[in-house]
Amino acid sequence: MTRKSESKSRAGAYASSVGAALLLAGLGVEVAQAQAIMRTPTISVPTRTPTISPSIAARVSPGVGARAVGVGPGPRSIPAIPRTTTTARMRPVLPYARYSPNLYPACTAPYRDADGECLAQPGAGGDGAGKSGKKSAGKGRGNSTPAAVDLRTFANEFVAEIDGALSATEADELARRHGLTRVSSENFPLIGATFGLFRITDGRPSETVRREFAADGSVRSVQPNFRYVLQDQKSSVPTEGDPAQYALARLRLPQAHTLAHGANVTVAVIDSGIDAQHPELAHSIADNFDALGSAEGPHVHGTGIAGAIVAHAKLMGSAPEARIIAIRAFGGSAGGAQSSSYIVLRSLNYAAEHGAQIVNMSFAGPKDAVIERAIAAAAARGLVLIAAAGNAGAKSPPLYPAANPNVIAVSATDQQDKLFSASNRGNYIALAAPGVDIFLPAPDGKYQMTSGTSFSAAYVSGVAALLLERNYTLKPEALRMTLAKTARDLGSPGRDDLFGDGEADAFAAVMAVPVDSATPVAAASGTTKREDAEKRRDEPGVRAIEQPSLSSAGDKSTISQADRPATR
Repeated sequence: MTRKSESKSRAGAYASSVGAALLLAGLGVEVAQAQAIMRTPTISVPTRTPTISPSIAARVSPGVGARAVGVGPGPRSIPAIPRTTTTARMRPVLPYARYSPNLYPACTAPYRDADGECLAQPGAGGDGAGKSGKKSAGKGRGNSTPAAVDLRTFANEFVAEIDGALSATEADELARRHGLTRVSSENFPLIGATFGLFRITDGRPSETVRREFAADGSVRSVQPNFRYVLQDQKSSVPTEGDPAQYALARLRLPQAHTLAHGANVTVAVIDSGIDAQHPELAHSIADNFDALGSAEGPHVHGTGIAGAIVAHAKLMGSAPEARIIAIRAFGGSAGGAQSSSYIVLRSLNYAAEHGAQIVNMSFAGPKDAVIERAIAAAAARGLVLIAAAGNAGAKSPPLYPAANPNVIAVSATDQQDKLFSASNRGNYIALAAPGVDIFLPAPDGKYQMTSGTSFSAAYVSGVAALLLERNYTLKPEALRMTLAKTARDLGSPGRDDLFGDGEADAFAAVMAVPVDSATPVAAASGTTKREDAEKRRDEPGVRAIEQPSLSSAGDKSTISQADRPATR
Protein backbone atom coordinates (compact mmCIF):
# COMPACT_ATOMS: atom_id res chain seq x y z
CA MET A 1 0.00 0.00 0.00
CA THR A 2 2.84 2.39 0.88
CA ARG A 3 4.54 1.89 -2.49
CA LYS A 4 1.27 2.45 -4.37
CA SER A 5 0.66 5.66 -2.39
CA GLU A 6 4.15 6.97 -3.17
CA SER A 7 3.69 6.11 -6.85
CA LYS A 8 0.41 8.02 -6.99
CA SER A 9 2.04 11.02 -5.28
CA ARG A 10 4.86 11.10 -7.81
CA ALA A 11 2.41 10.84 -10.71
CA GLY A 12 0.32 13.69 -9.30
CA ALA A 13 3.39 15.90 -8.89
CA TYR A 14 4.53 15.15 -12.43
CA ALA A 15 1.08 15.95 -13.88
CA SER A 16 1.03 19.24 -11.95
CA SER A 17 4.45 20.26 -13.27
CA VAL A 18 3.46 19.43 -16.87
CA GLY A 19 0.19 21.32 -16.49
CA ALA A 20 1.99 24.34 -15.05
CA ALA A 21 4.43 24.33 -17.98
CA LEU A 22 1.52 24.19 -20.44
CA LEU A 23 -0.18 27.09 -18.69
CA LEU A 24 2.99 29.21 -18.85
CA ALA A 25 3.29 28.44 -22.57
CA GLY A 26 -0.28 29.56 -23.12
CA LEU A 27 0.21 32.69 -21.04
CA GLY A 28 2.83 34.29 -23.19
CA VAL A 29 5.97 32.39 -24.05
CA GLU A 30 5.24 33.41 -27.64
CA VAL A 31 4.51 37.07 -26.83
CA ALA A 32 6.75 39.54 -28.64
CA GLN A 33 8.08 42.49 -26.63
CA ALA A 34 8.53 46.12 -27.43
CA GLN A 35 11.91 46.80 -28.92
CA ALA A 36 14.47 48.48 -26.67
CA ILE A 37 17.20 50.87 -27.76
CA MET A 38 20.46 49.03 -27.56
CA ARG A 39 24.02 50.14 -26.92
CA THR A 40 25.88 51.85 -29.72
CA PRO A 41 27.67 49.07 -31.61
CA THR A 42 31.28 49.19 -32.67
CA ILE A 43 31.25 49.89 -36.39
CA SER A 44 34.22 49.28 -38.61
CA VAL A 45 32.51 50.29 -41.84
CA PRO A 46 34.13 53.13 -43.85
CA THR A 47 31.87 56.05 -44.64
CA ARG A 48 29.39 55.22 -47.46
CA THR A 49 31.01 51.84 -48.21
CA PRO A 50 29.88 49.19 -45.73
CA THR A 51 31.75 45.89 -45.60
CA ILE A 52 29.54 43.09 -46.80
CA SER A 53 29.99 39.78 -45.03
CA PRO A 54 27.48 37.24 -46.38
CA SER A 55 29.00 34.50 -44.24
CA ILE A 56 27.68 36.07 -41.06
CA ALA A 57 24.48 34.35 -40.08
CA ALA A 58 21.46 36.22 -38.79
CA ARG A 59 21.55 36.70 -35.01
CA VAL A 60 17.92 35.75 -34.54
CA SER A 61 16.13 32.94 -36.26
CA PRO A 62 13.05 34.55 -37.86
CA GLY A 63 11.14 31.33 -37.44
CA VAL A 64 11.30 31.52 -33.65
CA GLY A 65 8.95 33.84 -31.80
CA ALA A 66 10.20 36.11 -29.04
CA ARG A 67 10.59 34.29 -25.73
CA ALA A 68 10.46 37.13 -23.23
CA VAL A 69 7.30 38.18 -21.45
CA GLY A 70 6.94 41.61 -19.88
CA VAL A 71 5.65 41.29 -16.30
CA GLY A 72 4.97 43.86 -13.66
CA PRO A 73 7.06 44.22 -10.49
CA GLY A 74 6.65 41.68 -7.72
CA PRO A 75 6.28 37.93 -7.71
CA ARG A 76 4.05 36.31 -10.28
CA SER A 77 1.64 33.74 -8.92
CA ILE A 78 0.70 30.67 -10.94
CA PRO A 79 -2.85 29.46 -10.36
CA ALA A 80 -3.24 25.82 -9.47
CA ILE A 81 -4.42 23.53 -12.27
CA PRO A 82 -7.46 21.52 -11.26
CA ARG A 83 -7.37 17.78 -11.74
CA THR A 84 -9.44 16.39 -14.57
CA THR A 85 -10.63 12.93 -15.50
CA THR A 86 -10.48 13.53 -19.25
CA THR A 87 -7.47 12.37 -21.25
CA ALA A 88 -7.62 15.30 -23.70
CA ARG A 89 -4.55 17.56 -23.73
CA MET A 90 -5.31 21.01 -22.32
CA ARG A 91 -3.74 24.08 -23.96
CA PRO A 92 -4.84 27.39 -22.44
CA VAL A 93 -4.55 30.03 -25.13
CA LEU A 94 -4.52 33.80 -24.91
CA PRO A 95 -5.93 35.45 -28.05
CA TYR A 96 -3.68 37.38 -30.44
CA ALA A 97 -0.58 36.78 -28.31
CA ARG A 98 2.09 35.86 -30.86
CA TYR A 99 3.20 39.19 -32.31
CA SER A 100 2.59 42.45 -30.51
CA PRO A 101 2.26 44.56 -33.71
CA ASN A 102 -0.45 42.23 -35.04
CA LEU A 103 -3.88 43.37 -33.94
CA TYR A 104 -5.64 41.53 -36.76
CA PRO A 105 -5.54 37.76 -36.14
CA ALA A 106 -6.47 35.00 -38.53
CA CYS A 107 -9.99 33.66 -38.24
CA THR A 108 -12.03 30.89 -39.80
CA ALA A 109 -14.12 31.39 -42.94
CA PRO A 110 -17.51 31.85 -41.21
CA TYR A 111 -16.15 34.90 -39.40
CA ARG A 112 -14.70 36.76 -42.39
CA ASP A 113 -16.42 39.42 -44.46
CA ALA A 114 -16.24 39.77 -48.24
CA ASP A 115 -12.82 41.44 -47.99
CA GLY A 116 -11.35 38.65 -45.89
CA GLU A 117 -11.31 40.66 -42.68
CA CYS A 118 -12.08 39.09 -39.32
CA LEU A 119 -15.47 39.90 -37.85
CA ALA A 120 -16.47 39.65 -34.21
CA GLN A 121 -16.83 36.00 -33.26
CA PRO A 122 -19.45 34.40 -30.97
CA GLY A 123 -18.80 35.14 -27.35
CA ALA A 124 -17.04 38.40 -28.18
CA GLY A 125 -17.73 41.53 -26.23
CA GLY A 126 -17.48 45.04 -27.62
CA ASP A 127 -19.87 47.58 -28.92
CA GLY A 128 -22.52 45.29 -30.33
CA ALA A 129 -20.81 44.39 -33.60
CA GLY A 130 -20.82 40.69 -32.84
CA LYS A 131 -23.69 38.40 -31.85
CA SER A 132 -23.71 36.94 -28.40
CA GLY A 133 -22.95 33.27 -28.01
CA LYS A 134 -21.13 30.86 -25.78
CA LYS A 135 -18.67 32.28 -23.33
CA SER A 136 -15.00 31.88 -24.08
CA ALA A 137 -12.80 29.24 -22.57
CA GLY A 138 -11.03 31.93 -20.57
CA LYS A 139 -14.02 32.55 -18.30
CA GLY A 140 -12.45 30.56 -15.48
CA ARG A 141 -9.59 33.08 -15.36
CA GLY A 142 -11.90 36.08 -15.54
CA ASN A 143 -10.93 36.67 -19.17
CA SER A 144 -13.30 36.80 -22.14
CA THR A 145 -12.05 36.86 -25.70
CA PRO A 146 -12.15 40.50 -26.91
CA ALA A 147 -14.02 41.35 -30.09
CA ALA A 148 -11.86 42.02 -33.11
CA VAL A 149 -13.66 45.33 -33.64
CA ASP A 150 -12.39 46.59 -30.27
CA LEU A 151 -8.82 46.05 -31.41
CA ARG A 152 -9.34 47.51 -34.88
CA THR A 153 -10.95 50.80 -33.86
CA PHE A 154 -10.79 53.56 -31.28
CA ALA A 155 -13.80 53.09 -29.03
CA ASN A 156 -16.62 55.64 -29.31
CA GLU A 157 -14.97 57.63 -32.13
CA PHE A 158 -16.19 58.30 -35.67
CA VAL A 159 -14.65 59.85 -38.75
CA ALA A 160 -17.39 61.59 -40.68
CA GLU A 161 -17.54 63.58 -43.90
CA ILE A 162 -19.67 66.65 -43.21
CA ASP A 163 -21.01 69.59 -45.20
CA GLY A 164 -18.01 71.78 -46.02
CA ALA A 165 -20.14 74.91 -45.71
CA LEU A 166 -20.62 74.39 -41.96
CA SER A 167 -18.75 76.78 -39.70
CA ALA A 168 -16.96 75.47 -36.60
CA THR A 169 -19.89 76.61 -34.46
CA GLU A 170 -22.38 74.86 -36.73
CA ALA A 171 -20.28 71.69 -36.72
CA ASP A 172 -20.26 71.77 -32.92
CA GLU A 173 -24.03 72.18 -32.87
CA LEU A 174 -24.36 69.26 -35.30
CA ALA A 175 -22.32 67.13 -32.91
CA ARG A 176 -24.34 68.18 -29.83
CA ARG A 177 -27.63 67.27 -31.53
CA HIS A 178 -26.39 63.69 -31.72
CA GLY A 179 -24.74 63.46 -28.31
CA LEU A 180 -21.24 63.83 -29.81
CA THR A 181 -18.22 66.04 -29.28
CA ARG A 182 -16.37 67.41 -32.31
CA VAL A 183 -12.72 66.70 -31.57
CA SER A 184 -11.45 68.20 -34.81
CA SER A 185 -12.51 68.91 -38.36
CA GLU A 186 -10.84 70.35 -41.45
CA ASN A 187 -10.96 70.45 -45.22
CA PHE A 188 -8.74 67.98 -47.08
CA PRO A 189 -7.87 69.26 -50.57
CA LEU A 190 -6.41 65.84 -51.47
CA ILE A 191 -9.90 64.34 -51.67
CA GLY A 192 -11.91 67.57 -51.90
CA ALA A 193 -13.95 67.00 -48.75
CA THR A 194 -14.33 68.12 -45.14
CA PHE A 195 -13.92 65.46 -42.47
CA GLY A 196 -14.34 65.61 -38.74
CA LEU A 197 -13.38 63.43 -35.80
CA PHE A 198 -16.32 62.96 -33.42
CA ARG A 199 -16.57 61.24 -30.04
CA ILE A 200 -19.60 59.80 -28.20
CA THR A 201 -20.11 61.56 -24.87
CA ASP A 202 -23.36 60.12 -23.48
CA GLY A 203 -22.51 56.40 -23.29
CA ARG A 204 -24.98 55.23 -25.94
CA PRO A 205 -24.10 52.21 -28.13
CA SER A 206 -21.85 53.29 -30.97
CA GLU A 207 -23.91 51.55 -33.66
CA THR A 208 -27.06 53.41 -32.59
CA VAL A 209 -25.25 56.74 -32.65
CA ARG A 210 -23.65 55.95 -36.00
CA ARG A 211 -27.02 55.24 -37.66
CA GLU A 212 -28.61 58.40 -36.28
CA PHE A 213 -25.63 60.57 -37.17
CA ALA A 214 -25.41 59.17 -40.72
CA ALA A 215 -29.08 60.04 -41.28
CA ASP A 216 -28.44 63.75 -40.66
CA GLY A 217 -28.62 65.87 -43.82
CA SER A 218 -25.30 67.56 -43.04
CA VAL A 219 -23.43 64.25 -42.85
CA ARG A 220 -22.15 62.58 -46.04
CA SER A 221 -20.61 59.44 -44.53
CA VAL A 222 -19.65 57.94 -41.16
CA GLN A 223 -17.10 55.25 -40.34
CA PRO A 224 -15.15 54.08 -37.27
CA ASN A 225 -11.81 55.72 -36.47
CA PHE A 226 -9.68 52.70 -37.36
CA ARG A 227 -6.44 51.86 -35.59
CA TYR A 228 -3.09 51.51 -37.39
CA VAL A 229 0.10 49.99 -35.99
CA LEU A 230 3.71 50.15 -37.12
CA GLN A 231 5.00 46.96 -38.70
CA ASP A 232 8.24 46.01 -36.98
CA GLN A 233 9.02 42.72 -35.28
CA LYS A 234 9.97 43.86 -31.80
CA SER A 235 12.65 42.31 -29.62
CA SER A 236 12.99 42.72 -25.86
CA VAL A 237 16.68 41.85 -25.79
CA PRO A 238 19.23 44.54 -26.79
CA THR A 239 21.76 43.17 -29.28
CA GLU A 240 25.15 44.35 -30.43
CA GLY A 241 25.03 45.90 -33.87
CA ASP A 242 26.61 44.16 -36.84
CA PRO A 243 28.38 46.32 -39.43
CA ALA A 244 27.59 43.84 -42.23
CA GLN A 245 24.53 45.28 -43.92
CA TYR A 246 23.67 42.22 -45.98
CA ALA A 247 20.68 44.07 -47.47
CA LEU A 248 23.02 46.17 -49.61
CA ALA A 249 24.40 43.14 -51.43
CA ARG A 250 20.99 41.48 -51.75
CA LEU A 251 19.52 44.61 -53.37
CA ARG A 252 22.69 45.31 -55.39
CA LEU A 253 22.72 48.84 -54.04
CA PRO A 254 26.48 49.54 -54.33
CA GLN A 255 26.24 48.94 -58.08
CA ALA A 256 23.05 51.02 -58.36
CA HIS A 257 24.70 53.89 -56.50
CA THR A 258 27.25 54.25 -59.29
CA LEU A 259 24.31 55.52 -61.34
CA ALA A 260 21.90 57.21 -58.90
CA HIS A 261 21.57 58.19 -55.23
CA GLY A 262 18.00 59.51 -55.10
CA ALA A 263 18.96 63.15 -55.57
CA ASN A 264 16.14 65.68 -56.01
CA VAL A 265 13.51 63.10 -55.01
CA THR A 266 11.21 63.68 -52.03
CA VAL A 267 9.98 60.76 -49.91
CA ALA A 268 7.24 61.34 -47.33
CA VAL A 269 7.69 59.02 -44.35
CA ILE A 270 4.39 58.64 -42.47
CA ASP A 271 5.59 57.10 -39.24
CA SER A 272 6.59 57.90 -35.67
CA GLY A 273 9.03 60.67 -34.72
CA ILE A 274 12.38 60.83 -36.57
CA ASP A 275 15.66 61.91 -34.98
CA ALA A 276 16.73 64.51 -37.53
CA GLN A 277 19.95 65.16 -35.57
CA HIS A 278 21.28 61.63 -36.02
CA PRO A 279 24.55 61.65 -38.03
CA GLU A 280 23.06 59.13 -40.46
CA LEU A 281 20.20 61.53 -41.27
CA ALA A 282 22.06 64.86 -41.25
CA HIS A 283 20.71 67.32 -43.85
CA SER A 284 18.25 64.72 -45.17
CA ILE A 285 15.07 65.97 -43.45
CA ALA A 286 13.64 68.64 -45.75
CA ASP A 287 10.34 69.16 -43.91
CA ASN A 288 8.55 68.14 -40.71
CA PHE A 289 4.84 67.80 -39.97
CA ASP A 290 3.37 66.58 -36.69
CA ALA A 291 -0.11 65.30 -37.55
CA LEU A 292 -0.61 64.37 -33.89
CA GLY A 293 0.27 67.77 -32.49
CA SER A 294 2.24 65.92 -29.82
CA ALA A 295 5.29 66.80 -27.76
CA GLU A 296 6.90 63.37 -28.04
CA GLY A 297 10.53 63.06 -29.01
CA PRO A 298 12.10 60.87 -31.72
CA HIS A 299 11.00 57.24 -31.88
CA VAL A 300 13.00 54.12 -32.71
CA HIS A 301 10.70 53.03 -35.56
CA GLY A 302 10.52 56.29 -37.50
CA THR A 303 14.26 56.89 -37.09
CA GLY A 304 15.01 53.39 -38.40
CA ILE A 305 12.70 53.80 -41.41
CA ALA A 306 14.34 57.09 -42.37
CA GLY A 307 17.75 55.43 -41.97
CA ALA A 308 16.86 52.56 -44.30
CA ILE A 309 16.13 55.17 -46.97
CA VAL A 310 18.76 57.92 -46.51
CA ALA A 311 21.50 56.75 -44.09
CA HIS A 312 24.80 58.14 -45.37
CA ALA A 313 27.45 58.13 -42.61
CA LYS A 314 28.69 54.79 -41.22
CA LEU A 315 25.67 53.02 -42.70
CA MET A 316 24.16 53.24 -46.18
CA GLY A 317 20.51 53.70 -47.09
CA SER A 318 18.97 52.72 -50.39
CA ALA A 319 18.70 56.38 -51.53
CA PRO A 320 21.26 58.34 -49.51
CA GLU A 321 20.74 61.61 -51.41
CA ALA A 322 16.93 61.65 -51.20
CA ARG A 323 15.14 64.21 -49.05
CA ILE A 324 12.60 63.23 -46.40
CA ILE A 325 9.32 64.81 -45.36
CA ALA A 326 9.11 63.54 -41.77
CA ILE A 327 5.42 63.17 -40.89
CA ARG A 328 4.71 62.10 -37.33
CA ALA A 329 1.45 60.15 -37.36
CA PHE A 330 2.22 57.51 -34.72
CA GLY A 331 2.78 57.95 -31.02
CA GLY A 332 1.54 57.00 -27.62
CA SER A 333 1.28 53.66 -25.94
CA ALA A 334 4.11 51.78 -24.24
CA GLY A 335 3.47 48.68 -26.37
CA GLY A 336 4.17 50.49 -29.64
CA ALA A 337 3.15 53.67 -31.43
CA GLN A 338 -0.37 53.84 -32.89
CA SER A 339 -2.38 56.06 -35.17
CA SER A 340 -5.93 56.42 -36.47
CA SER A 341 -7.91 56.96 -39.65
CA TYR A 342 -8.17 60.70 -39.09
CA ILE A 343 -4.45 61.19 -38.41
CA VAL A 344 -3.39 59.04 -41.37
CA LEU A 345 -5.74 61.09 -43.56
CA ARG A 346 -4.09 64.31 -42.34
CA SER A 347 -0.68 62.80 -43.10
CA LEU A 348 -1.53 61.70 -46.63
CA ASN A 349 -3.08 65.08 -47.33
CA TYR A 350 0.09 66.88 -46.15
CA ALA A 351 2.35 64.63 -48.23
CA ALA A 352 0.32 65.26 -51.39
CA GLU A 353 0.10 69.01 -50.78
CA HIS A 354 3.82 69.46 -50.05
CA GLY A 355 5.50 67.87 -53.04
CA ALA A 356 6.08 64.27 -52.01
CA GLN A 357 6.79 61.98 -54.94
CA ILE A 358 6.96 58.77 -52.90
CA VAL A 359 5.03 57.92 -49.72
CA ASN A 360 6.41 55.25 -47.38
CA MET A 361 3.73 53.64 -45.18
CA SER A 362 5.33 51.09 -42.85
CA PHE A 363 2.15 50.44 -40.89
CA ALA A 364 -0.96 48.31 -41.19
CA GLY A 365 -4.64 48.30 -40.31
CA PRO A 366 -8.02 47.17 -41.61
CA LYS A 367 -9.70 48.18 -44.85
CA ASP A 368 -10.71 51.80 -44.36
CA ALA A 369 -13.01 53.68 -46.75
CA VAL A 370 -11.56 57.12 -45.94
CA ILE A 371 -7.94 56.03 -46.35
CA GLU A 372 -8.80 54.07 -49.51
CA ARG A 373 -10.26 57.27 -50.93
CA ALA A 374 -7.18 59.31 -49.96
CA ILE A 375 -4.83 56.72 -51.48
CA ALA A 376 -6.80 56.69 -54.74
CA ALA A 377 -6.55 60.48 -54.90
CA ALA A 378 -2.82 60.43 -54.12
CA ALA A 379 -2.23 57.83 -56.83
CA ALA A 380 -4.22 59.93 -59.29
CA ARG A 381 -1.83 62.79 -58.57
CA GLY A 382 1.11 60.58 -59.54
CA LEU A 383 2.48 59.72 -56.09
CA VAL A 384 4.25 56.38 -55.71
CA LEU A 385 2.74 54.62 -52.67
CA ILE A 386 4.72 51.86 -50.91
CA ALA A 387 3.64 49.93 -47.80
CA ALA A 388 4.73 47.13 -45.50
CA ALA A 389 2.84 43.89 -46.19
CA GLY A 390 2.39 43.38 -42.45
CA ASN A 391 3.81 41.16 -39.71
CA ALA A 392 0.69 39.12 -38.97
CA GLY A 393 1.91 35.85 -40.49
CA ALA A 394 0.62 33.27 -42.93
CA LYS A 395 -2.96 33.08 -41.62
CA SER A 396 -3.65 36.80 -41.56
CA PRO A 397 -6.28 38.33 -43.84
CA PRO A 398 -5.00 41.14 -46.08
CA LEU A 399 -3.81 44.24 -44.20
CA TYR A 400 -4.09 47.79 -45.48
CA PRO A 401 -2.89 50.06 -46.99
CA ALA A 402 -0.60 47.35 -48.49
CA ALA A 403 -3.55 45.41 -49.97
CA ASN A 404 -4.83 48.49 -51.83
CA PRO A 405 -4.26 48.00 -55.60
CA ASN A 406 -2.66 51.47 -55.86
CA VAL A 407 0.03 50.51 -53.34
CA ILE A 408 3.25 48.51 -53.81
CA ALA A 409 3.12 45.91 -51.01
CA VAL A 410 6.48 44.60 -49.78
CA SER A 411 7.15 41.39 -47.84
CA ALA A 412 10.36 40.65 -45.91
CA THR A 413 13.23 38.23 -46.51
CA ASP A 414 16.25 37.22 -44.43
CA GLN A 415 19.94 36.83 -45.24
CA GLN A 416 19.29 33.44 -46.86
CA ASP A 417 16.50 34.87 -49.07
CA LYS A 418 13.88 33.02 -47.05
CA LEU A 419 10.57 34.65 -46.19
CA PHE A 420 10.36 36.31 -42.77
CA SER A 421 8.14 33.96 -40.76
CA ALA A 422 5.89 36.81 -39.58
CA SER A 423 5.47 38.35 -43.04
CA ASN A 424 1.99 38.48 -44.54
CA ARG A 425 1.23 36.53 -47.71
CA GLY A 426 -1.28 37.10 -50.49
CA ASN A 427 -1.76 37.87 -54.17
CA TYR A 428 -1.42 41.58 -53.37
CA ILE A 429 2.29 41.19 -52.51
CA ALA A 430 4.25 43.03 -55.20
CA LEU A 431 7.88 42.60 -54.12
CA ALA A 432 10.14 41.33 -51.37
CA ALA A 433 13.16 43.01 -49.78
CA PRO A 434 15.47 42.31 -46.82
CA GLY A 435 13.70 42.86 -43.51
CA VAL A 436 15.28 40.50 -40.96
CA ASP A 437 18.11 41.65 -38.66
CA ILE A 438 18.44 45.02 -40.35
CA PHE A 439 21.10 47.39 -38.97
CA LEU A 440 19.69 50.92 -38.66
CA PRO A 441 20.06 54.19 -36.75
CA ALA A 442 18.14 54.75 -33.50
CA PRO A 443 17.39 57.96 -31.54
CA ASP A 444 20.13 59.81 -29.63
CA GLY A 445 22.87 58.84 -32.06
CA LYS A 446 22.50 55.12 -31.36
CA TYR A 447 21.95 52.11 -33.61
CA GLN A 448 19.62 49.13 -33.62
CA MET A 449 19.27 45.65 -35.06
CA THR A 450 15.63 45.01 -35.90
CA SER A 451 13.26 43.04 -38.15
CA GLY A 452 9.95 43.61 -39.93
CA THR A 453 8.27 44.29 -43.24
CA SER A 454 8.45 47.98 -42.26
CA PHE A 455 12.10 48.11 -43.22
CA SER A 456 11.61 46.07 -46.39
CA ALA A 457 9.14 48.71 -47.56
CA ALA A 458 11.58 51.50 -46.67
CA TYR A 459 14.35 49.92 -48.75
CA VAL A 460 11.99 49.70 -51.74
CA SER A 461 10.95 53.34 -51.24
CA GLY A 462 14.62 54.25 -51.59
CA VAL A 463 14.99 52.12 -54.72
CA ALA A 464 11.97 53.94 -56.18
CA ALA A 465 13.79 57.23 -55.47
CA LEU A 466 16.79 55.98 -57.48
CA LEU A 467 14.51 55.35 -60.46
CA LEU A 468 12.94 58.80 -60.25
CA GLU A 469 16.36 60.45 -60.11
CA ARG A 470 17.33 58.44 -63.17
CA ASN A 471 14.17 59.49 -65.02
CA TYR A 472 12.04 62.23 -63.52
CA THR A 473 9.18 61.57 -65.97
CA LEU A 474 8.63 57.98 -64.79
CA LYS A 475 4.97 57.40 -63.93
CA PRO A 476 3.92 55.25 -60.91
CA GLU A 477 2.67 52.31 -62.99
CA ALA A 478 5.81 52.28 -65.13
CA LEU A 479 7.90 52.40 -61.97
CA ARG A 480 5.98 49.48 -60.49
CA MET A 481 6.39 47.53 -63.74
CA THR A 482 10.13 48.21 -63.78
CA LEU A 483 10.55 46.94 -60.22
CA ALA A 484 8.48 43.84 -61.02
CA LYS A 485 10.20 42.92 -64.28
CA THR A 486 13.72 43.36 -62.88
CA ALA A 487 13.09 41.61 -59.54
CA ARG A 488 15.14 38.51 -58.71
CA ASP A 489 12.77 35.56 -58.63
CA LEU A 490 12.51 33.74 -55.29
CA GLY A 491 10.51 30.71 -54.20
CA SER A 492 8.47 28.90 -56.82
CA PRO A 493 9.13 30.06 -60.41
CA GLY A 494 7.23 33.20 -61.38
CA ARG A 495 4.89 35.23 -59.24
CA ASP A 496 3.77 33.86 -55.89
CA ASP A 497 1.98 34.97 -52.74
CA LEU A 498 5.16 35.06 -50.64
CA PHE A 499 7.59 37.18 -52.65
CA GLY A 500 5.35 38.68 -55.33
CA ASP A 501 7.50 39.13 -58.43
CA GLY A 502 10.64 38.51 -56.38
CA GLU A 503 13.28 40.41 -54.42
CA ALA A 504 13.95 43.95 -55.62
CA ASP A 505 17.13 44.42 -57.64
CA ALA A 506 18.11 48.08 -57.49
CA PHE A 507 20.89 47.87 -60.07
CA ALA A 508 18.80 46.00 -62.66
CA ALA A 509 15.89 48.40 -62.10
CA VAL A 510 18.05 51.51 -62.53
CA MET A 511 19.67 50.07 -65.64
CA ALA A 512 16.22 49.34 -67.11
CA VAL A 513 15.12 52.98 -66.88
CA PRO A 514 16.17 55.24 -69.78
CA VAL A 515 18.02 58.35 -68.62
CA ASP A 516 16.02 61.58 -68.73
CA SER A 517 18.34 64.38 -69.81
CA ALA A 518 16.09 66.94 -68.10
CA THR A 519 16.62 65.36 -64.67
CA PRO A 520 18.80 67.61 -62.46
CA VAL A 521 22.32 66.19 -62.15
CA ALA A 522 24.36 66.76 -58.98
CA ALA A 523 27.60 67.54 -60.79
CA ALA A 524 26.03 70.43 -62.67
CA SER A 525 25.53 72.61 -59.60
CA GLY A 526 29.09 72.56 -58.32
CA THR A 527 27.82 71.80 -54.80
CA THR A 528 26.86 68.61 -53.05
CA LYS A 529 23.23 67.63 -53.04
CA ARG A 530 23.09 68.04 -49.28
CA GLU A 531 24.44 71.58 -49.34
CA ASP A 532 21.65 72.83 -51.58
CA ALA A 533 18.91 70.70 -50.00
CA GLU A 534 16.94 73.75 -48.86
CA LYS A 535 17.00 75.29 -52.36
CA ARG A 536 15.86 72.03 -53.96
CA ARG A 537 13.08 71.67 -51.44
CA ASP A 538 11.09 74.42 -53.17
CA GLU A 539 11.45 73.07 -56.71
CA PRO A 540 8.16 71.84 -58.23
CA GLY A 541 7.91 68.07 -58.69
CA VAL A 542 6.12 68.06 -62.05
CA ARG A 543 6.39 65.01 -64.27
CA ALA A 544 5.93 64.96 -68.04
CA ILE A 545 2.85 63.38 -69.56
CA GLU A 546 4.65 61.09 -71.98
CA GLN A 547 5.44 57.60 -70.71
CA PRO A 548 9.07 56.41 -71.05
CA SER A 549 9.73 53.20 -72.92
CA LEU A 550 10.47 50.12 -70.86
CA SER A 551 11.67 47.99 -73.75
CA SER A 552 15.07 47.55 -72.10
CA ALA A 553 13.57 46.02 -68.96
CA GLY A 554 14.31 42.32 -68.52
CA ASP A 555 11.16 40.22 -68.74
CA LYS A 556 10.29 37.54 -66.21
CA SER A 557 9.02 34.15 -67.24
CA THR A 558 5.55 35.01 -66.00
CA ILE A 559 3.25 37.99 -66.22
CA SER A 560 4.22 40.75 -63.79
CA GLN A 561 1.91 42.05 -61.10
CA ALA A 562 1.54 45.32 -62.99
CA ASP A 563 0.15 43.35 -65.93
CA ARG A 564 -2.42 41.54 -63.77
CA PRO A 565 -4.73 44.15 -62.23
CA ALA A 566 -7.52 41.61 -61.88
CA THR A 567 -5.60 39.67 -59.19
CA ARG A 568 -5.28 42.84 -57.16
